[in-house]
Amino acid sequence: MPTVEFKGSKFDVDEDGFLQSLDSWNHDWVEYVKESEGIKDLTDEHWKVIQMLQDYYKKNGIAPMVRILSKVTGFKLKYIYELFPSGPGKGACKMAGLAKPTGCV
Repeated sequence: MPTVEFKGSKFDVDEDGFLQSLDSWNHDWVEYVKESEGIKDLTDEHWKVIQMLQDYYKKNGIAPMVRILSKVTGFKLKYIYELFPSGPGKGACKMAGLAKPTGCV
């Protein structure tokens, strides 16, 4: 299993770079993904998406469909892509520490 080291923290990831366990998620992970995704500054809107994804995942064991993410956050899909340029599956779920969503390329 690959390991990512960043700012003194070590993270076990899958072959696509997603965390193996949400339990190892922390702010160093967010900073690591932020840099790799090319996101300059995290806003309250970023954190709203991250928190919603984590809450849904903890409750349901999977990432929400994009339609649900949009509805709960109140953000249009286009805006979510502005926040997370690689998309809600690859960028947002990865930053939130979720497993790679099914159907995510």
